[in-house]
Amino acid sequence: MKDFNLQFYLADSEYLTALRLVTGAVCSAHDIDLDTLEDFKVCVTESAIILKNCGFERAEICFSGVNGVCCKLSGKGGTPCEGENELSLALISALVGECDIVRKGEIIEEVILRI
Repeated sequence: MKDFNLQFYLADSEYLTALRLVTGAVCSAHDIDLDTLEDFKVCVTESAIILKNCGFERAEICFSGVNGVCCKLSGKGGTPCEGENELSLALISALVGECDIVRKGEIIEEVILRI
């Protein structure tokens, strides 16, 4: 699969539904089992919420299908600040196989998920 990129405004929660649908489609294209697919959709959604909590206006998302499925979510625009993300981070660490968090100081700027 070639990389699949999208960008949307975090202020509109309807885009999170679209993000979940895209995540499910990417996982289905890679024959990911249903339980893992559902967990990954939760993690991708929580990652977008983290970026919103950190004051970003938009999210840029890149899906890659090399050696499994990878989703990189990057915050763009807005007024980045430290946000309350403890619950989201705990949920992500419990559900996904591998997660990298990119911070600038205390601000989470990017979340990379792999299954």
